[in-house]
Amino acid sequence: MNDSSSAVRRRPAAVLWDMDGTIVDTESHWIAAADEIARAHGLEPSADALAALVGTSLIDGVELMRAWGVDAPASELIDRHLELAMRNTAAAGLTWRPGAVEMLSALRAAAIPLALVTMSYREYADAVIAALPVGTFDVIVTGDAVERGKPHPDAYVRAAGLLEVDVRDCVAIEDSLIGLAAARAAGAHVIGVPHHIAIPAEAADAVWPTLAGRRPGDLRVPLPR
Repeated sequence: MNDSSSAVRRRPAAVLWDMDGTIVDTESHWIAAADEIARAHGLEPSADALAALVGTSLIDGVELMRAWGVDAPASELIDRHLELAMRNTAAAGLTWRPGAVEMLSALRAAAIPLALVTMSYREYADAVIAALPVGTFDVIVTGDAVERGKPHPDAYVRAAGLLEVDVRDCVAIEDSLIGLAAARAAGAHVIGVPHHIAIPAEAADAVWPTLAGRRPGDLRVPLPR
């Protein structure tokens, strides 16, 4: 096998992207929203309790809030969490994670299919998608499009299916342990780019401190089994 053939075989079939904390610095907006909800119910969640929300689906996140003692129906809390997070993001604006937009652009130029795989609901994700070049993502899977959120593999399996590629030939990029677990459970090659929480080496196939300076050629999957 010549070098050119080998390079093509090692190129990922697609790159599957988490959003909050990976592409855009919005995890703090969700955390602040949860903190506001808890305090409105007379509670003061610890930093560790709030950090446990990173990467969760909205449904799992509100169940954590209810475990803290927030006494409200889950559906009401989901709506309120989404409302407050959207307010926070609108007020703060979007701050891109280092190297993320550049990597997205380079992958598009390299004609590598891209999927957004986020536990944010579509209403929220659309604000981020609208700030990126039109057609950045070939497929978008949001938290309200799957029955089970991360760490279950459903969203990643769905994204690969919509792209008509084998998820085992894809690279997933995540900032949370929950997201990495979901991508790994789906069978993807996973790269962790930590933000709010540390990522131990064993949680991912590779851990990069940042996407800054990375190129599409840095994204590789094992040779076909």
